[in-house]
Amino acid sequence: MALQGINLPLAFTGQEAIWQKVFQKFNISKEDLDDFFGGPAFLAWSRMANLHRWGGPLPQSWFDQQLVLQKKILARMYELGMTPVLPAFSGNVPAALRNIFPSAKITRLGNWFSVRSDVRWCCTYLLDATDPLFIEIGRAFIEQQLTEYGSTSHIYNCDTFDENTPPVDDPEYISSLGGSIFEGMQSGDSNAVWLMQGWLFSYDPFWRPPQTKALLHSVPIGRLVVLDLFAEVKPIWNTSEQFYGVPYIWCMLHNFAGNLEMYGYLDSVASGPVEARTSENSTMVGVGMSMEGIEQNPVVYDLMSEMAFQQNKVDVKEWIDLYSARRYGRSVPTIQNAWNILYHTVYNCTDGAYDKNRDVIVAFPDVNPNLVSMLQGRHHTDVKLVSRRAALIKNTDSYEHPHLWYSTTEVVRALELFIAGGDELSGSSTYSYDLVDLTRQVLAKYANELFLKVIEAYRLKDSHGVAHQSQMFLDLVEDIDTLLACHEGFLLGPWLESAKQLAHDEEQQIQFEWNARTQITMWYDNTEVEASLLRDYGNKYWSGLLKDYYGPRAAIYFNFLTQSLENGHGFQLKAWRREWIKLTNKWQKSRKIFPVESNGNALNISRWLYHKYLGNPDTYDH
Repeated sequence: MALQGINLPLAFTGQEAIWQKVFQKFNISKEDLDDFFGGPAFLAWSRMANLHRWGGPLPQSWFDQQLVLQKKILARMYELGMTPVLPAFSGNVPAALRNIFPSAKITRLGNWFSVRSDVRWCCTYLLDATDPLFIEIGRAFIEQQLTEYGSTSHIYNCDTFDENTPPVDDPEYISSLGGSIFEGMQSGDSNAVWLMQGWLFSYDPFWRPPQTKALLHSVPIGRLVVLDLFAEVKPIWNTSEQFYGVPYIWCMLHNFAGNLEMYGYLDSVASGPVEARTSENSTMVGVGMSMEGIEQNPVVYDLMSEMAFQQNKVDVKEWIDLYSARRYGRSVPTIQNAWNILYHTVYNCTDGAYDKNRDVIVAFPDVNPNLVSMLQGRHHTDVKLVSRRAALIKNTDSYEHPHLWYSTTEVVRALELFIAGGDELSGSSTYSYDLVDLTRQVLAKYANELFLKVIEAYRLKDSHGVAHQSQMFLDLVEDIDTLLACHEGFLLGPWLESAKQLAHDEEQQIQFEWNARTQITMWYDNTEVEASLLRDYGNKYWSGLLKDYYGPRAAIYFNFLTQSLENGHGFQLKAWRREWIKLTNKWQKSRKIFPVESNGNALNISRWLYHKYLGNPDTYDH
């Protein structure tokens, strides 16, 4: 991060250990805290008061080792000249606090995407910021961090209203909430500065100008900094009078859930921060990155990290030519031409919609085949911003085609050029990564078309067509798995092994691996016949995951299609769901070991797959 110019990083590791010590001072027992903290793979959402206990409870060794790690992280950040941002109290409290402080203003929040509003995981408790206990707990949390860490940079993050709407929209009440939140920080550190996400202003219609201004002006100017969280797609600075005079950081969000999808808007990244900084009455004080997941689309993050040092807008055409030479160690004309195509296609998403990988392989449609729209290559143009996770919840009686904003034919041409220049770059790991990613991208879109051909054959009652097309789909899934195995950046094994390595005993290994497996599959709770509302939210194109989970899941669906035609009855949607959920529950509990090292030659495999699936120029017709 330091080498990329990042000087204001979040430092959230180990905060559960701090909370454990703080809440114990308020007479909260270990059992009560077991119900409060989420599991290791779901701590981000536990911290935001979206859920509790899911994936937990956390063993004491987790608290201890994460606190040790946090101290090492902070020491290194300070050594590198960084200003670490520590967490602050947002009002999220254990349920037991209601009994200990019966007069405190504690509100139970609504259901956050659990199936059947399951209170075991949902409906957390929020202490009203205007309650005197809020400031008391806020002060204790800041002081405990100062005691543990010995120093502070005085900047604290707090996002009380992230996907949680305040109970009253009166501006005076909103102002009192903001003032109390800041007082909680300031009472523990008189030099405190509040850093907050601006996401709430994007997705929640609650935040109209009076409410927004009331919150932003509840803190002295200069003591609150807002992250314009999604500025590359929907900036807030230019519709809020520059956050009503409050300093803000222009941020690129880009990725939700760490999905692997070639996607971006390079022109916006190359110009947006400069436009904001040079605009009239600008209150912009920096640029930032606020992605939910990284380790994908390196070109997007490479350009974004440069924008902190750019005084003028970047000519992306010139930058891309230099980028490919810099990334692979030498300039290859065919590769440069390929990157120019990618710049104008996958990295030029200008329709206002943010991508969220819903390709059929990794997000198999839970839908009656008779209700699938056969419109090929439909572009998604709905730019309304709702909750980043709410956007996943589809009507189960319909199928929304994956977002496609570019010509697949052009991207196939880019792949041809990438393969043609491969012999000159075959020793480059970065080239291999990009080749695997580009081949995966092209074949994933081909798989979407294959799925529709299966559905079309089903509607025509063509049993042979269903069998043939579905087998092509399943073969393609296995072939993509083989491709992904060629680079360590696309392996399931390291994800699972890194989770297990944090465990201190067999029981913890089982729990931590379940967390890791669940986050990338069902994600949240389900019943025997109802899938999680957030299913496939964290989907990944990883070798091992395709062959061991995504492929078998698709095979179950296709088998139900075949049975429907053979028996002459309608598609058994509930039966399909039951079998899919059974497969998922079993897979999440599996202990199967997957490779942690790559295997295979990316260039050879990519060439083979290109000729196998894309040699026919009629493969794509749009």
